Amino acid sequence: MSAYARVILVDDNELDNDFHEIVLRKAGYTGDILRFESGVDLLDFLASAPAQPRTCVLLDINMPILNGFDTADRLAGMALPDPPEVHILSSSDSLADQRRASAQPFVRGYLVKPLTVTAARRLLGA
Repeated sequence: MSAYARVILVDDNELDNDFHEIVLRKAGYTGDILRFESGVDLLDFLASAPAQPRTCVLLDINMPILNGFDTADRLAGMALPDPPEVHILSSSDSLADQRRASAQPFVRGYLVKPLTVTAARRLLGA
């Protein structure tokens, strides 16, 4: 059983979202999976329904309009009663990006794409 009732994938690349959803299912995750193609869409969703079940957000860095770091900054400024746990999921393995992610208050981890079944199981506590 997963520690999360919901996983939200945030990536402007629909194929990455497709792939990562498959990986999560192969890892045994049976909860809700939501997908957004921008940080703006994620923030709008969370603002419209602030009471959330325990949620994990897998957040890409490089997205148009609002990148993953800016999304995490704005998320930190929201007064959510049940804030999600954010994990950066990026194709970048840059130490600078990893350090920047670790300085974000809501970011709990940094994963390099592609997500593997092993990493998904570890993340989900399965």
